[in-house]
Amino acid sequence: MSAGHGHPPASTGPGIPQKLSVPARPLPLTVTAVFCTLLWGSAAPFIKWGYDLFSISQTGDILVFAGVRFLLAGLLVILAGSLLQGKLLTAGKAVMTPVLTLAFFQTFGQYFLYYLGVSQASGVDSAVITGTGAFISLLMAVYVFRYEKMTANKALGCLTGFAGILVMNASALTQAGGSLMGEGLILTSQVFSAISAAFIKKFTRTHDAVLLSGWQFACGGLALMLSGLAMGGSMPGASAAGWAVVLYLAFVSAAAYTLWGLLLKEYPLSRVGIFNCIIPVAGVFWSAALLHETGQAFAPSTLAAMALVAIGVWLVNRPETPDKRSENQTCGS
Repeated sequence: MSAGHGHPPASTGPGIPQKLSVPARPLPLTVTAVFCTLLWGSAAPFIKWGYDLFSISQTGDILVFAGVRFLLAGLLVILAGSLLQGKLLTAGKAVMTPVLTLAFFQTFGQYFLYYLGVSQASGVDSAVITGTGAFISLLMAVYVFRYEKMTANKALGCLTGFAGILVMNASALTQAGGSLMGEGLILTSQVFSAISAAFIKKFTRTHDAVLLSGWQFACGGLALMLSGLAMGGSMPGASAAGWAVVLYLAFVSAAAYTLWGLLLKEYPLSRVGIFNCIIPVAGVFWSAALLHETGQAFAPSTLAAMALVAIGVWLVNRPETPDKRSENQTCGS
């Protein structure tokens, strides 16, 4: 795999919809990745709104809520993919190992840990720790899965992007509470997220990215829902508005993760993962628009954070010199 520019996978399995692939060029990467992060940034205020509409207060209820969301997301992806390809996307024996692996790391493990951690940590700490996902993805890609090599641009870009997240939350960090257990669970959830990104890149070489996304969501969402039910959870206070929020959140997951999977198929992990730094910044503006939390949206620290994140994204995606590009292309995956 080239560490400078993405390219089609070396081998593709039968039935992989090449027409759904994202061309390995900078503009499609930037537009698609920013669209995904804007969707993910909207998730937090909608989740908070959903909790109010369903009167959710305990961990079991939260896991049931998350499980229903991701189960619906899986069904949406399977339905859309089947319509686009003109055939039903079924998960046969050949894809069950990739599906269950992704369901465990990307949906069940990541969100089980995340929701339990958030219940014990402050919102600010949660946002900052979530922002480490970009750097963890880079470390996983370089040192664990060895998909690419570390460069000065990649390291500096990720650190700059994370610095932007810290700047945005600097004043609140000194006052925020939380617990080591809660923060540790959130950090572990980001490790699960980084591992799932590496597996997505591996599995989409030989399997349909849309099929994998749909079925792993369905399996992971079902596992989350059953876990919540086992803990005595439910979705009390159901209303039309509440279910509209759930459907929107399902769409966010279905659209963003499927497009993200297509990006990971075509581009190096570092070039895609750095865009995760945009999510906390986007979340602030979504909260300002939806929850009227306008104080932080236009503060100097937020504007500085946006600048640092933009610089970080530019550094990671900055073209290497000819010598560096040639060296990176020797790094197989």
